[in-house]
Amino acid sequence: QVQLVESGGGLVQAGGSLRLSCAASGRTFSYYAMGWFRQAPGKEREFVAIITWTGGSTYYADSVKGRFTISRDNAKNTVYLQMNSPKPEDTAVYYCAAGRIVNMSPSMDYWGQGTQVTVSS
Repeated sequence: QVQLVESGGGLVQAGGSLRLSCAASGRTFSYYAMGWFRQAPGKEREFVAIITWTGGSTYYADSVKGRFTISRDNAKNTVYLQMNSPKPEDTAVYYCAAGRIVNMSPSMDYWGQGTQVTVSS
């Protein structure tokens, strides 16, 4: 089992910046690819970004590419999502997840409880 706890959410102005953190405990964190997903009101949960277990490769949704950066610190069992120049359409509950990349698609086994991000215009 892997337990994931997100933090860092809140209210941010469009064009500002915000950094989300996800602290992991339980099974060895560094074995897993780590991802961020989000769910806006009335919409399905969608992929945002993922990073391989080594941190050597990252993948992003087109909607956040060039604005958001995912990173990880395996010594601290923590993954981050740096959100630069957020837009009101980035408003959502953001979830951290641990799993694998299978055939270039995320396959996540463990999920956090989510943290709310609200971007004001």
